[in-house]
Amino acid sequence: MSSVNAAVKLPSMRQILLLALTIIGCIVLFSEVNDVPVQVPLIFSWFCIIGLGVLLGHSYHTLQKGLIDGIAQGGDAILVLIAVGALIGSWIAGGVVPNIIYFGLSIMRPEYFLVGAFFVCSVTSLATGTSFGTAGTAGVAMMGIGASFGLPLPLVAGAVISGAYVGDKLSPLSDTTVMAASLCEVNIIEHIKSMLMVSLPAIAIAAGLFLVVGLLYDFDPANNQTDVVVKALEQHFSIGWYMLLPAIIVIALLVLKLPSVPVIFFGALLGVIWAMVFESNSFDMAFGSLVKGNSIQSDLSFLNILLNRGGIASMANVVVIIILALGLGGLMRTVGVLETISTRIKSWATSIGRLTSATMMAGVVGNMIGGAAYVAIITASTLTKQNYQQLNIDKRVLSRNTEAGATIPTPMIPWSDGGIFMASTLGVATVSYLPFMWYHILVIFISLIYGKYGWFSYRKT
Repeated sequence: MSSVNAAVKLPSMRQILLLALTIIGCIVLFSEVNDVPVQVPLIFSWFCIIGLGVLLGHSYHTLQKGLIDGIAQGGDAILVLIAVGALIGSWIAGGVVPNIIYFGLSIMRPEYFLVGAFFVCSVTSLATGTSFGTAGTAGVAMMGIGASFGLPLPLVAGAVISGAYVGDKLSPLSDTTVMAASLCEVNIIEHIKSMLMVSLPAIAIAAGLFLVVGLLYDFDPANNQTDVVVKALEQHFSIGWYMLLPAIIVIALLVLKLPSVPVIFFGALLGVIWAMVFESNSFDMAFGSLVKGNSIQSDLSFLNILLNRGGIASMANVVVIIILALGLGGLMRTVGVLETISTRIKSWATSIGRLTSATMMAGVVGNMIGGAAYVAIITASTLTKQNYQQLNIDKRVLSRNTEAGATIPTPMIPWSDGGIFMASTLGVATVSYLPFMWYHILVIFISLIYGKYGWFSYRKT
């Protein structure tokens, strides 16, 4: 049955194309050219879709309900972001992140650091299921270690983000993994097994690239600030194995499949306790780090930038962007944009190669217009689901291609929630780290190759 009331019209492809060009053009013009916060063009985009909806016969009440329903679908992501912000602030104030940096500098050799950072973030994200949480904790620590070795920060950020999204794509604890499997009606374990066909070669090749670059990189001893950073950390924070206990406890609880939001908040509370007990922070300072983040003043400017961050307040912009983006996705569904595109795809995607491309493109467009992986997963899975049935292709291929086109490209788009979070958390612009996101690039490339030649394209039995 149609998702749009029979009394209203469906938008034409010409109207949808004009709408998409208007939204993307506004985002680029406002945010990328004139440096206006991305929230402004997203709000403008709301009114563009509402205007189209009214033109097609929708009532304001229906449009508002669609907008609110879209936002409601991303409630979990909003709570995770708030919890991660609190975690970053208290873990820096409590000395957890500084100790990870300290021990990392003591153990890692510069030439093996990039591949090490990739695997550290991969394991962390697989265990926790959150790319944002991984980047905000282990990722921030890896950025500090890489900077101490004198490595280019965009290269380090590429290794961190690549590793962080290994788990975001493969962990059964990941919200995007669960959402993709659910929308595609695939058992989550079967969904992960299907994705491994793409991810395992991508992980192996990406790790090899990071290893080779590290071995060939010409490290300048003058840029190596390891000793200086170690001394600064010893001066400002308590150092000891017990300082890593909050991280160990949180990872263990998440591995036990306990709900992520309360576990992350519990980890943030442990950071507050560590800040008062081991870092001699006052009650106000320790609990204030949950909202305001950490604040130190060392002689190293980059260490100040690295460790003066976190807090719920730091996530305000990203949370607002996600709310606006999810509302945009809800409006698109209500107006019938997705239904019209789905009808057009049915007549074009007549082979597995075309269908793979269509699914992944739908995910990319969902990210570009909706600004969030949640919107992209909905567009990628919804628009092409019937085509897989018509070609007798198993839904595991749909769910795999959905993640490759929706989850993976998110941090590649500067105005998406993933792009903004990674850029603000790691301190590197999206366009700077983009060329070094080798895991992401490989997943997209391998998925398209599989589609073209029909490899691992399971047929229904």
